[in-house]
Amino acid sequence: MVRALAILLAQLATAPVVSETVETGERHFVDLKTFECRDITRSTVLQRVCYDPAQQHLIVALNGAYDRYCGVTADTVEHLLGAPSMGQFFNQNIKRDVTTARYACPTRERIQRS
Repeated sequence: MVRALAILLAQLATAPVVSETVETGERHFVDLKTFECRDITRSTVLQRVCYDPAQQHLIVALNGAYDRYCGVTADTVEHLLGAPSMGQFFNQNIKRDVTTARYACPTRERIQRS
C-alpha cells in the first residue's frame, strides 16, 4: 500500500502540467491558466464560475456551455458568489448587462488553441 502511494506521488510529480482551455459560446478558446475556477453546486443555473481578476474576465458555465464576460469587477464576482440565488443575481446583474454591451468582450481578444 505504501509503495503504491509512493509510485502514485512520483507519477504526479513528474506529470506535465496542462492548462485547461474552454470554448465559449462566441467560439473563442480561452486558456484558464490565469483564472480561479469554482465548481458551483448550489445553483441550478450556474455550474462553474472562473474569474481572472487582473483582466476582469468572467467565464461561467451555464447548462454545460461556457460564456465570457469582460470588465466584471471582483466586487461583482464576490456578490455573485455570495448571493442567496446565484442564478437570479447572474441573470439580473451580469447576463442582462451584456446586451447593453456593459460586459461584452472585444472580438480582438480571440485566444487560439495551442
